[in-house]
Amino acid sequence: MPQSASAAAPSSRARIRRLPERAHYDASTVAAIVDAAMICTVAFQIDGVVHAIPTIHWREGDHLYIHGAKASRMLKALTAGEACVTIALADGLVLARSAMHHSMNYRSVVIYGRFELVTDPAHKLGSLRAFIEGFYPGRWDTLRPISDKELNATGLLRIALAEASAKVRDWGVKDDAEDLDWPVWAGVIPLRTATGEPLTEADSVGERVPATRFG
Repeated sequence: MPQSASAAAPSSRARIRRLPERAHYDASTVAAIVDAAMICTVAFQIDGVVHAIPTIHWREGDHLYIHGAKASRMLKALTAGEACVTIALADGLVLARSAMHHSMNYRSVVIYGRFELVTDPAHKLGSLRAFIEGFYPGRWDTLRPISDKELNATGLLRIALAEASAKVRDWGVKDDAEDLDWPVWAGVIPLRTATGEPLTEADSVGERVPATRFG
């Protein structure tokens, strides 16, 4: 069942107003959701037009990182103005005895702030290593080393998790008392992310399939 909101909202815009009993503002909850997701959506403005772009992300400490081509319009816009980053994970389908009480178990995070450009080559290289290792533990050292040209062409941005809020639903059905005897199945159907059968490229010299964090 819902728990009382943890900690206090870091700002007015980060405060959860709809169903505030599902709110979590502690750093550990926010970090765990950021780590569990593979893709975030980044919202920003270019010339007064709002864009929301999904992109791969990873976390190091108290920052969320993204990368892209140095010439990317998105990366340039993110260092010039405010942004909002969202993450959502679906954990279960909640089936009640009435349509109105059907729901979904989920974890979500909203982050406000401004991205900063990471320019130090050693920082960039270390962060890109953390990105690859986060998805495929042990893989970085097996790869052809990244070249200076590739590193220079890659833009690396990060945003602090200081102004963030999490929203979580992780319980079962909440039906009206008068509906409890209705003769239909009620419960939660869990949802999980799992890897499928690897598809090896015909010209792959290596034979060992790498481990992933989802394996």
